[in-house]
Amino acid sequence: MSTRQTVTFGPDLQSPKEPVESQTSVQGTRKTSSGEAPSTHHEDVRLGLGTFRRAFSRVSRRASGRAAEEEPGLLRRGSRFLFRSLRRTLDDSPAAHQCQASAAPGASHDPEVPSRVIAGVSRQSSTSVGPEELEPDGGKSVADLITEGQLLAAFEQLQHLETLLMAEKASHTFEQDPTGFARRAMDVCLHYDGLASEISSIVRQTLGPDGVDAAALAELAHVVRAEEEAHPVTPSDGDFLRTPRRWRQHWEDAVRRSAQERVRQAGTREAPEVAQGGSGLARLLAEIGDVIRRDLQKVQLEVQPAYAAAGFPAWETYLRAYHSAVAQRLQELAHDARGCEQLYILLDWAANVYGSPNFLGAPDLTLSTEPLPPLLAPEMWAQLESDYTSFLETKIASCFDGILKVEQSCWAALKAPDVLQGRYHTPLSNEVHMLVAEHVKAARAISAELEATTLRICARELGLFLPRFEKAFLESEAVSEPHLGANINNCEELRTSLLARFPGAFAELEKPLVATICIFQKQLLLGLQRDVQLLFRVLCTKAWLTQDTLQPIMDKVVVLAQHLEHVVPLRAQEILHETHRYVVREYLAQALRPRERFRGVERMTGSQKMDLDAQAISNTFQSLGSEATWLDQAIPCVADILGETYKDDIQRHLEALIQSYPDIRREHVLAILALRRLGRRRNQSLLQHAQDLLRATAKAGAPGTSGGRVLFEEIEVPPCMGVLITCV
Repeated sequence: MSTRQTVTFGPDLQSPKEPVESQTSVQGTRKTSSGEAPSTHHEDVRLGLGTFRRAFSRVSRRASGRAAEEEPGLLRRGSRFLFRSLRRTLDDSPAAHQCQASAAPGASHDPEVPSRVIAGVSRQSSTSVGPEELEPDGGKSVADLITEGQLLAAFEQLQHLETLLMAEKASHTFEQDPTGFARRAMDVCLHYDGLASEISSIVRQTLGPDGVDAAALAELAHVVRAEEEAHPVTPSDGDFLRTPRRWRQHWEDAVRRSAQERVRQAGTREAPEVAQGGSGLARLLAEIGDVIRRDLQKVQLEVQPAYAAAGFPAWETYLRAYHSAVAQRLQELAHDARGCEQLYILLDWAANVYGSPNFLGAPDLTLSTEPLPPLLAPEMWAQLESDYTSFLETKIASCFDGILKVEQSCWAALKAPDVLQGRYHTPLSNEVHMLVAEHVKAARAISAELEATTLRICARELGLFLPRFEKAFLESEAVSEPHLGANINNCEELRTSLLARFPGAFAELEKPLVATICIFQKQLLLGLQRDVQLLFRVLCTKAWLTQDTLQPIMDKVVVLAQHLEHVVPLRAQEILHETHRYVVREYLAQALRPRERFRGVERMTGSQKMDLDAQAISNTFQSLGSEATWLDQAIPCVADILGETYKDDIQRHLEALIQSYPDIRREHVLAILALRRLGRRRNQSLLQHAQDLLRATAKAGAPGTSGGRVLFEEIEVPPCMGVLITCV
């Protein structure tokens, strides 16, 4: 890189090792670098203030135009602190604590003006610095170090001077010479401002035609980090010397100014042609895109590695700066655009060119617009989007009508669903996904607002489609296990994938989709119930004692389970669980409402038969994958009560039944006791004990009924005169 523009300074910094006597003497004499006669303390203060104000005014006026434009805040901030602190010092007594201020040198101490920031001009040599100038080991002053780009060394020298200066202030060295402290403090502040100006100069030339000076960028990053470590927080006493300089923010501002300048300079030859039509605007946007692409590629490949060692987020900072510059430029172009053609060219460039993942021309470089503000004002987008959204609802509703017609044609043809990857499959889910994805992608290419609007329209139309689809299917001739399984799979896929992909827009569809799934699940169970309803009536009869009447029921269950193998596992497990619960519930319903009563040997045989059936039911459902093991104890508990020979143990079996199934009610206990004919007194004792257990369980909150563990509550036991006579 060619030699950078440098900042230069006036007189070099004075050494902090000035003799204490020369700074604290009130009427003693001290020779200055120009040999002026000594003066009294009062004359020193009076002349020092006047000289300080005149010198500081000259420094402010003579600062270079570019440096002043870039650094107005720094110089104004430094001067404001200096004058404010100096006023506090003059208002206080000499014995009071010294304030944090800086002022021009007094006439009796140094006739030289303070250090000055002069950008673009070589440093003027001082005629009165002498041995008091603070120099590093190499003998170079702070100004020389800054000019040569040794920013970190210059900062370390300034930091060393600042530390010594604060130590002398704390030891009341300047109690009788406030302008001495002010003069040296002002030198430190102006040299800090000079470092800030050099930071701006380096940033401004980073992306220039001369290439990237990696060493200068690394030096810049290290000096910013060093300043942050040296001045982490604003001191509580308001000391301006130890106030954070905020060079990181200054660096980010310089990056932002550089980006704005380069974007504005792009396409200046095309600007007059913009008003002539879309072609001139397109060429202008193309040139702006080329500038952004070249600059950001250089940032990623050359600038970012130079800053990375110091932990500087150069890529993010430059990306935000260029995005802001492009946004400002596009706002101006949009304001001057005429006609729909130019507006659409702006929208297309912003959405599909600038927003493209390949915009920067490299696969590992992407320009993500998600965390960045929009390029054009929202009202401009809204004007162009309004025409699109007006017909979008009608179009999407028509698409859903077409999907329903395709499904109805398949139902009419009695075409069985395909088995794809082990699941029953119809095109319904894919068609809905393609419909949503197509329209959302088209809307996303324009703006996020239009995408959100499209998602809301799709979600609303899908919500209206579901009940129509459900009704049309249940009224068709295609209701069967494969079609029901395919519809469950489709709805579950829509629920999981759409909600996962668009959680905000489709959140309201979860309940309608789950409700539709439940209806199809119930249809599967209803089909099983119709097939086994008559088979359950044979249970708990005298013919049942000698025949295997349970096996036909379990065969029907196995057939249903084979269909469930092609259903999504979560919903298949729910159906299997409900089937398991239905079989146990219907078995108990037949046992509690026997058509024939057993006595003696038949009762013992019936108890053994119930145990065998319970084991068969449990084994079958376990082999099918049912996880509802909590159902396995219901039938054995009733069988134990029926076949218990020692009547005092019936209470123990009854307690186990109530504890395992707290949804059992008084009428169920009556029906179970009626199976034994134990006698009025024993039955009343057992019934009273059972009621006490039921009340205690209800008071405890009936935890067994949570999580869908309901069994006896759904078993109806009508009042029976025999039960009343036996138990009451």
